[in-house]
Amino acid sequence: MMQAQQEANQQIMQDMMNRMTASCFKKCAGTSGDKLDSREQSCMAMCQDRYLDTRQQVQEALQKRQGMQH
Repeated sequence: MMQAQQEANQQIMQDMMNRMTASCFKKCAGTSGDKLDSREQSCMAMCQDRYLDTRQQVQEALQKRQGMQH
């Protein structure tokens, strides 16, 4: 049972990372060719940081709510 939960959590994290990458790439990547220029790289880094910060805040809020229910 525990292994199935870990595998499910890994899949959820992988899906989140894929969505984050696609979303940030769509927002930040321009037409600079096959490599990101420094502006695009900076945009990608900031976008990913915001995405992960938001995810952490949501997770903390959910844990707080779960703690209040018990």
